[in-house]
This record gives sequence, C-alpha cells and structure tokens, in this order.
Amino acid sequence: MKQTFFLTTEYIELNGLLKRMNLAETGGHANTLIDQGKVMVNNKVEHRRRNKIRVGDIVKLGKDEIEVLADLGE
Repeated sequence: MKQTFFLTTEYIELNGLLKRMNLAETGGHANTLIDQGKVMVNNKVEHRRRNKIRVGDIVKLGKDEIEVLADLGE
C-alpha cells in the first residue's frame, strides 16, 4: 500500500518513521525489521536504524511504500 508522510522537520529517523506510519508496533519491532534487512530506502536495503529520512526519500517494507514529502503548512 502506498502512503505519504509529510515531514515538518529536517528529517525523521527510519525506525521512528516505521512506528509513526504503523508499519511497526513498537520501536523495538521497527529495529528488528531494519536489522533483518526487510526495509529499503531509495531501493537499497537499509541497516541503519536511525538513518535520517528526508524529503524525497522512498521507504519500502514488503508491499508498503512511504513517500516522504515536505509539509508546506498550508
């Protein structure tokens, strides 16, 4: 399922994004998914739990995809 996350700060950490988007039940669950190589950022497997996700990044976990866009505050 394709989702959009509107970023209101410079970045969000990868494990925090998975939790906020309800792709992980807890922070520990998010870390496990990342450690197992199940998460991709911009079509590359990502193992850094606290990788800084910024505007324009695409995060994938299984069939789920998150596009990160700027929140223009409108």
